[in-house]
Amino acid sequence: MPSENLEREPSFITGMGGSAGALLAFEKFFSAMPPRSGIAFVVVQHLDPTQEDMLPEILQRHSDMKVLRIEEGMKALADHVYIIPPGKDLAIIHGVFLLLEPTANRGLRMPIDFFLRRLAKDWGERAGCIIFSGMGSDGSLGLKSIKEYLGMVMVQKPSTAEFVDMPQSAVDTGMVDYVAAVEDMPELLIEYIRHLHAPPAPLPMAEWSETLQKILLLLRDETGNDFSQYKINTVSRRVERRMNVHQCDSIERYLSYIRKNPHEVHLLFQELLIGVTSFFRNPEAFEALKKHLKDYLIKDERDSQLRVWIPGCSTGEEAYTIAIIIKECLEETPGSAVREVRIFASDIDKDTIDKARRGVYPANIVADVSPGRLTRFFDQTSDGYSMKKEIRSMLVFALQNLISDPPFTRMDLISCRNLFIYLSAKLQKKMLALLHYSLNQGGLLMLGTSETVSNEGNLFHPLDSRWSIYQRKDVPSSLPQIVDIYPVRRLPGFIDKEDEVGKMEDVVPSVVQRVIQEYYAPPAVLINEKGDIFYTSGHTGKFLELPVGKANMNILAMAREELRFDLSRSISQAITRDDDVVMENIKLTNGEGRPAGVNLIVRKLKKPESLRGLLLVVFKEMEAAETEILNKCPHPSEDEASAVAELKEELKQAQERLRLSADEATASHGELQLSNEELRSTNEELQSSNEELSTSREELQSLNEELITINTELQSKNEDLARAGNDMQNLINSTDIALLFLDKELRIRRFTAPLKRLINLIDADIGRPLADIAVNLDDLDLVQSAGEVMEKLVVKELEARAGDGRSHMVHITPYKTLDNYIDGVVLTFIDITDIVSLRRHKEILHEARE
Repeated sequence: MPSENLEREPSFITGMGGSAGALLAFEKFFSAMPPRSGIAFVVVQHLDPTQEDMLPEILQRHSDMKVLRIEEGMKALADHVYIIPPGKDLAIIHGVFLLLEPTANRGLRMPIDFFLRRLAKDWGERAGCIIFSGMGSDGSLGLKSIKEYLGMVMVQKPSTAEFVDMPQSAVDTGMVDYVAAVEDMPELLIEYIRHLHAPPAPLPMAEWSETLQKILLLLRDETGNDFSQYKINTVSRRVERRMNVHQCDSIERYLSYIRKNPHEVHLLFQELLIGVTSFFRNPEAFEALKKHLKDYLIKDERDSQLRVWIPGCSTGEEAYTIAIIIKECLEETPGSAVREVRIFASDIDKDTIDKARRGVYPANIVADVSPGRLTRFFDQTSDGYSMKKEIRSMLVFALQNLISDPPFTRMDLISCRNLFIYLSAKLQKKMLALLHYSLNQGGLLMLGTSETVSNEGNLFHPLDSRWSIYQRKDVPSSLPQIVDIYPVRRLPGFIDKEDEVGKMEDVVPSVVQRVIQEYYAPPAVLINEKGDIFYTSGHTGKFLELPVGKANMNILAMAREELRFDLSRSISQAITRDDDVVMENIKLTNGEGRPAGVNLIVRKLKKPESLRGLLLVVFKEMEAAETEILNKCPHPSEDEASAVAELKEELKQAQERLRLSADEATASHGELQLSNEELRSTNEELQSSNEELSTSREELQSLNEELITINTELQSKNEDLARAGNDMQNLINSTDIALLFLDKELRIRRFTAPLKRLINLIDADIGRPLADIAVNLDDLDLVQSAGEVMEKLVVKELEARAGDGRSHMVHITPYKTLDNYIDGVVLTFIDITDIVSLRRHKEILHEARE
């Protein structure tokens, strides 16, 4: 029986999320959980809204705490277990539960994430969550919010879970404090809370700071990142949380633990990074940004490229969110001159950058991304969703430390949300000056809702104070000029190898300038192996010109006729060789019709890595003296001239045949392109059908989880019924009382063995009408009496004599079900022979006395 609990506020609230296969884990957990811990437990499970929920009754048998189904306005109390009702989303504010109607489709609901996010905001460091067995990834976003607010995260060991998807998805976030078997969880939870409410042993501030600096030194040596300029309170709270996880009573013990367990340095590093992010976090903030960005795009006519920087991008959700916002802005602003978008997203953690580059996210992002955007900008995968190429190609992810590394420059927008609140005031001032330096005139800066530029108001003009959106003022930057060589030294390492070469234009100018200095800066062109031009240097008009008709930025199409053959051969040779290819003494005619000469040099680039495989074509114009010598060469004889003319005619015919072949190839290309468009259209239709099937699959998966839960509950109920049936059978057999159970049609339903002495019954008689059975009772019509009880719903007691002369009391009552429904009659036969004999003796004695 549950014990009576005092109605007091809990010291800690634990959200427990589970899906398919979680019922057994819940039972084990509460069987091991002491009833007096001061904790309130909230169980959120995927439940079928059309079925009756039996979870409270099942869990009550395994816990001495009071188990309740949550009702609107119910207050969380210590030592209570609360169960979410089916078909509802659950929130909590000031310890009071609120039930909400779900807005997402049944197959796309994430009730665990929904509750954990609100629990984190309401209870902060006094909130925790435990993720149990289940399918899908529900809970992995919610636990990030728990960690953001310094709460505790525990996960069932995947190897012990019936369905590993939910526990494994939680572990993959890298934010889990404990991974344990269910039986060990209660002890870990209680010890964690005990240390949470028992502060570390007091230390003088000087000693605390000294030990903390040693910890930060270990962090810097191991990770290369210096956290000494972070706010001391922020760092201390994160360190204390790790101390609590490992149950260290003093910071010296924690320092000793770190030195003995180097892996803890990386865990503390992750703790200090506070890498909590999600798609469209604070949706109203992004709507405000969208409005100001549209205004900026309409007014800004300086460049056709829009440049954006997102420092501290973590796993990339915010970077992709801004890419989607920009894409929508460009579609809704047709008058903008922007033709290309370049988004640089950086972070100091290599693991998070790697995740961001992959652009693959779990299925539970449906809680943050609207269905329209999900279809428009994401591709569905077996594990969740991936970014479409049109969005992924806009971004370049880079490993960078905002505090110590040089910044990106010439930016139109910088989004640096929820980073400044963790930095010291001195470092904040430095970072604001740096961001001012990085922005173009009139560029936009977006900070977190708790951050401001009030101390550096001379640098930025507020556009939206509520959502911390600012515009750069046109004032001189307080930062010293960064040397021009910086892009050459830093940026090549930032180039994402998966991006197209077109993404390298920020590094190309400096690299090309450095290489062609070896040739005294002659005209040069950077191309790929197909001849497509990426960059030009110097005056190339003597050698290249735009072809007639549609613009074609291919060097072979633009090269002058005298150069085309030698240029094509040089490029082909350079592709297959490691050395430079040099073509000397190529005759040209200058603009005035006089002969000129040029030396052609083609070099295949090997460094830097980002430009490997590209070709640098250098046109080295011959000196006047060299040209004069070339022009003084002996003129050919008449025979030689005739041969040359014949060769020219053959060349002309070959060129004509080549042109015809090119025309045929162009026509074939057009047909192939048309076929490709038809295939693309078919592919889009198939993709649309696939998305519909994927949605149906998710709904079926959700329904399957609910059915598994219901099946588990029914199995538990069947076990209870089996035990109750056994108890009743043993009770009936032990009483030695003759009982007869009849249904509404007075057919035999069940009887006990002692009844066979009165009525000739065998097991095969079950189901036969009572009227067909011979009854060894005088002066009693059992069928008539039972019918009267069924009709009038009254209890009858009758006496009857059996064929052997023994007397019996027949007690006839209606048969009632648990829901008070009459479903037959019950006849009880009690042997009263001794009582009747005693009564007759009394009558005889009484008559004798008279």
